[in-house]
Amino acid sequence: MATFNAALAAHLTAAGGRSGGIVRVTANDDDQRPAPGVVHTWPAGVATGWLDAAAALNAFDVAVVQHEYGIYPGPDGGDVLPLLRRLTVPSIVVLHTVLSTPTPGQQALLEAIAATASAVVLMTDTARSRLLHGYAVDPGKVEVIPHGTAGHTDVPARRPSGSHLLTWGLLGPGKGVEWALRAVALLQDLDPPLRFTVAGQTHPKVLTRDGDAYRNGLHRLGAQLGIAHAVDYQPRYHDEDALRTLIRSADVVALPYDSLEQVTSGVLTEAVAAGVPVVATAFPHAVELLSDGRGLLVPHQNPAALATAIRRIITDPVLAARLSRPRTAAMHWPAVAARYEALAAGLIAAAAIDDRRAARPAEARS
Repeated sequence: MATFNAALAAHLTAAGGRSGGIVRVTANDDDQRPAPGVVHTWPAGVATGWLDAAAALNAFDVAVVQHEYGIYPGPDGGDVLPLLRRLTVPSIVVLHTVLSTPTPGQQALLEAIAATASAVVLMTDTARSRLLHGYAVDPGKVEVIPHGTAGHTDVPARRPSGSHLLTWGLLGPGKGVEWALRAVALLQDLDPPLRFTVAGQTHPKVLTRDGDAYRNGLHRLGAQLGIAHAVDYQPRYHDEDALRTLIRSADVVALPYDSLEQVTSGVLTEAVAAGVPVVATAFPHAVELLSDGRGLLVPHQNPAALATAIRRIITDPVLAARLSRPRTAAMHWPAVAARYEALAAGLIAAAAIDDRRAARPAEARS
């Protein structure tokens, strides 16, 4: 989400001399380190931190608020609601997760957020359908704007000798990398041999809670399967240029996620935009985005099916070429940011009309 927010903020302010700022939430109350674009830090341990955060957002024309249940303080991240209610400027809430079976508290919170926000943005039609059918929200407030991508087709594909399987993103339980390792073990007969890259740092919250237990478990599993030599772990942050090069070096991107709920995946979006064939479990965003033939879907937690799909792509150049069609420019960040700008402009204009209507009785009395 931090990557998404930074990219959106950069492209919203890139054109026309616009100014903007980021309000961040930190788990460490003492973390006040400066960061590019950050105008205010909301320490999660401060009970009324939302007050100052709202004041910082009110200095701008529109507030764009990213929502996940786990990033704000309070039960289910509920402190985002008083923040929204404190805003005096129009607000756009971007929902990164819409649960199909929320708890009563999660459902009530999301419905209150949607009622308070000026507009609600979802990134997939699946998420929109789930929200409108499972929650009491105003459909007129809801808009679908796809996840942005940097675009990668201008980066030449530099594939090493042998086949290259890639997965990346913040690492932790639920990523399903253990199933990919088991699939790689079933593909050791490929000639030239398959190399598997697992790129990305451990998720900060996972690291705080469990340390690197998940990553260490993957190392042990790889050794048990006899494939440790075929797996390259890169536990670091890849900037945009490094990530673009890494993606374009892959023959296949594997997304073996365990989740049945994931309606948005930035990794999936980047892989499809780069024109690299994808093999993914049937999580909602993958079902929607790969329905036009840009990847293969496999059952969850099924390494044999995962291995079969990877083998098909690597050994069938015609299939690989068919799955390698990159997405259109509509997914690139400038186009996505333009849609947010248009939405924001409409909200600002509507708020100005409301303000003029509210002022008319006072003018009549004067």
